[in-house]
Amino acid sequence: MTAGEQIASGNFTFTSTSIEGVIIVDAKAYGDDRGYFMETYKKPDFIAGGIDVDFVQDNQSSSVKGVLRGLHFQINHPQSKLVRVTKGKVFDVVVDLREGSATFGKWEGVVLSAENKRQFFIPRGFAHGFLVLSDEAEFCYKCDDVYHPNDEGGLMWNDPAIGIEWPALDGDDAFDEAVIILSDKDKVHPAFREQ
Repeated sequence: MTAGEQIASGNFTFTSTSIEGVIIVDAKAYGDDRGYFMETYKKPDFIAGGIDVDFVQDNQSSSVKGVLRGLHFQINHPQSKLVRVTKGKVFDVVVDLREGSATFGKWEGVVLSAENKRQFFIPRGFAHGFLVLSDEAEFCYKCDDVYHPNDEGGLMWNDPAIGIEWPALDGDDAFDEAVIILSDKDKVHPAFREQ
């Protein structure tokens, strides 16, 4: 698929990005005065949309505004991920770590929110992270391999060689690095060129 190309299958629309294999997934929600219903995953439709992986683990995290988790990857046990937000809003980012890829070292980002119900598919071979833009966010993701705690890798979230354009938090006029909340581990990840 070329960048921006769309495939519709069932209740899903799959949109390619500027990085091969990274796909934005929009699901149709059916709503009325009681609320809404939507499918979030259906294997035959995802295969038709270019996503053919077997998910084996689901994860969920809760974070407050300004938390930045990432940029993380598994070294010897890479994971494909299907990520979404069920509460709040985040800016989700991937960096291509696939040596030989035409987009090696490039990043792609998308806003995921409970409101837009959008999902982001990240194939194996990428660093991944997100910034919480709203007061709170619940972040859910499926993985196609189990987590191996001794296999973690990471990249510096603000590495100028990557040049991620992080957005302003909700209510702010511009992005302010001083308000970012990082774990101790995420504060010391190496730069891309140090990998």
